[in-house]
Amino acid sequence: MVARWMMMAACAGAALAQAPPKKAAAGAKPAAGAKPAAKPRKSALDKATLEAYVRHLNLWGPQITVEIGEPKPAEALPGFSEVPVKASQGVRSAEVTYLVSKDGGHIVRGDVFNVADNPFRAELKKLKTEFQPSLGTPGAPVVMVLFSDFQCSFCKEEAKMLRDNLLAAYPKQVRLYFKDFPLEQIHPWAKAAASAGRCVFKQAPASFWDYHDWIFENQASVTGENLKNKVLDWAKGKSLDTLQLSRCIDSKGGDADVEKNISEGRSLGVAQTPFMFINGRRLPGQLSWPDLRMIIDLEIEYQKTAKNAGEDCGCDLSLPVFGK
Repeated sequence: MVARWMMMAACAGAALAQAPPKKAAAGAKPAAGAKPAAKPRKSALDKATLEAYVRHLNLWGPQITVEIGEPKPAEALPGFSEVPVKASQGVRSAEVTYLVSKDGGHIVRGDVFNVADNPFRAELKKLKTEFQPSLGTPGAPVVMVLFSDFQCSFCKEEAKMLRDNLLAAYPKQVRLYFKDFPLEQIHPWAKAAASAGRCVFKQAPASFWDYHDWIFENQASVTGENLKNKVLDWAKGKSLDTLQLSRCIDSKGGDADVEKNISEGRSLGVAQTPFMFINGRRLPGQLSWPDLRMIIDLEIEYQKTAKNAGEDCGCDLSLPVFGK
């Protein structure tokens, strides 16, 4: 009987193999045990897929603009790609980097660090300090980069705090670089003031800090209409060619430098002022002197053995106290 059943089964199989397949009737259910068609595999390397996912993950509604950047290999985590995601609403924005697996099937939100390297290496690579106004000591173990806005009241307070305290407390251990980041949407004359400052810096670099102090001190009386005249009046008492300065202001000769700083700031996620980087560490918002001093002290101590940030020259610069 067993042999006969096997023969009948074989004949039935042969018949089925020869017969043309029948089309399933409309609305017919798949046979019991049949596997459903596989769904297309989602990949976070597809921008639309990743955007939909992170919107849901972070509760970002339609009022939030989401921009998905281009993936690049994650140096600290082989086999993964870094994908920058920027979320913005009006003048506010934030950028998060997601790590995406090679097959696009998994994402990781967070930072990956190589303990043999500086944790802020990515920021340090983007910060360009050459040909920027600076004060302090070249070769210092602590480098501070400040993005500021001459029309910002918080920037004014932080500027005075820095000028009153920084070099008095750290005559050789710190170097500060100044970068313009005018918030044009809310500060109408900030960019023009930044551009004028660059005109001063180009003509006489040492005079930039006098301009810096003066524009912040007179912030309340400056307007877009009187800015140029006030700058030229200030310049009369300095070692500056006022005719050359006037031409530079009229031609917006400092705009290109300001735009470079703005572009650099945006690439680093700067969206407010003041915004400071200390050896690459991002510190948004206004800082008090006690808090800033604590951070600097910790960085000085860490760099004694780490030696993975700061500068490596050995020259001295002096700077007068704010307003003196």
